[in-house]
This record gives sequence, structure tokens and C-alpha cells, in this order.
Amino acid sequence: MSMFRHRSHKVPGLNTSSLPDLIFSVLFFFMIVTHMRKANVMVKYQVPAGTELTRLTKRSATNYIYVGKPENATDDSPSAIQVNDKLVSVPELKSLMTREYKSMDEADRNNMEVSIKADRNTKMGVITDIKQALREANVLKIHYSATSQKRN
Repeated sequence: MSMFRHRSHKVPGLNTSSLPDLIFSVLFFFMIVTHMRKANVMVKYQVPAGTELTRLTKRSATNYIYVGKPENATDDSPSAIQVNDKLVSVPELKSLMTREYKSMDEADRNNMEVSIKADRNTKMGVITDIKQALREANVLKIHYSATSQKRN
């Protein structure tokens, strides 16, 4: 006679009743935190590097201006300016930003910002023209995009 009985223990099944709730929660989280790009970039740009960088705080009131060579252009072609999904000239930029300013809520008008994502080889005259057009359109908060560079 043996002193110990060998019982067969069955492992209980895994309860999966809360699994759909968990999957829905994860899906909802990613839908909230994902930032969708609003414009298809039609210019080639490589932003310059900088050391004293800060992040934009309120992105909902930020408009992006892309400056660089057009996608299908040669090396000697002039820089193109893109706002939203269309290429514009400097006078068109002024009227477009004026319309954008007037279409915003009163609270967002005070927080309206423009972020310029310009190619590092863009001539400063183009940037100056853009700044002048934005000043005439009453858009006074301008940011320049750059990549982070380590300090020496």
C-alpha cells in the first residue's frame, strides 16, 4: 500500500471573458494618442540641426509651412512653399493665412502659430519673404523646426 495517492490535477481553463474589453481599451488608447498627418509633403526638405530646442505646446492652433525643392525638381530649381496640400507663392501665402486666421475661434486666434519646416539649403531671402507675408497676415508667432544636435 502506498502512502501517497497520486491525484490527477487539472488546470482550470483561462477565463477570456474580459479579453474583448482589454483589446478595445488598447485600441481606444492608440486612437487617442496617434497624431495623423494632415498634409502630404510635396517638397524635399532636410531641417537643420540645433541645440536650444523646445517642443510646440498647442498643436491644434499650429499651421505648418514646408519650404524646399519640389519633389520632381532639379538641383537648380527655386524653392517651393507648401501649405496644407498645395504649393503656393508668397502673395498667395498672405491671403491663405489671412483666411485661416479669420476662420479660427477667437480663443485660437490668440494662440495661432506657424511652424516653418525649411530645407537647410533654402536661401534666407525666401524665409524673409515668408516672414513678411505672415506679418502682413497678422500671424506673429513663428517657429522654426530643427532636429536635435548634441552639444560639444
